[in-house]
Amino acid sequence: MTTFTRRALTLAAALAGAVMLTACSGGGAPDGHSAYEREGDRGVGPIDAPVTIIEYASTSCPGCGAFYNQGKPAIDDAVERGDVRFVFREMLTGQPNLARAGFMLARCAPEDQYLDVIDLLFEQQRALFSAMQQGNAQAQFLSIARTAGFSDAEFRACMTNQEVLEAVEEANMQAVRDGVGGTPHFIINGQDLDQMAGENGQVYAANGEPLVDDQGEIPAQIDRDTWDRIIALFKARAEG
Repeated sequence: MTTFTRRALTLAAALAGAVMLTACSGGGAPDGHSAYEREGDRGVGPIDAPVTIIEYASTSCPGCGAFYNQGKPAIDDAVERGDVRFVFREMLTGQPNLARAGFMLARCAPEDQYLDVIDLLFEQQRALFSAMQQGNAQAQFLSIARTAGFSDAEFRACMTNQEVLEAVEEANMQAVRDGVGGTPHFIINGQDLDQMAGENGQVYAANGEPLVDDQGEIPAQIDRDTWDRIIALFKARAEG
């Protein structure tokens, strides 16, 4: 069974007993917030994990999709180990109309299923891009919504819900106010993850200093090994 199918079955079960439009809110995560979060943030993992990673992302941002496929598995495993609290913040980059519709769909799911819908959208990003080029983006969104357990009527009600739309727009404006200039953008334990010139090319940096572990400077790449190093470095710093 594929990851997409397993998540779809989980979502369908959760949605079956939910009153959809009353679930369309922007409240905080059910399990509370870490010290680095704010009201309305949605996250997964222990709130007292040694590393909190906040990602500003768009479901229609190709770079975000590449990170989802390459680097995100390292975060997912660290969440399972209890080493990381992962927080997702919305921003309308890439193809804003696709991102807007995707975030609305995620917000119309039960609160504890929001990140699962985000995962589904990233898994279907290429299909959405292809459908958009063919003028069939709405049909592709409807297919994703059905897989996630929405009825056609619930999908249409979600896509025309002004309150949900306004919440997505506000989240995007907040990202701009936060000074985020593009996606994906990461804040780790309160420090912006930046890039700078290193000894052998671009490397990751925080507070103007390159990230360095026992292997040397950490290159500005999005592969799993790189993100394993980043997580290990911040965990070691947090634990002194």
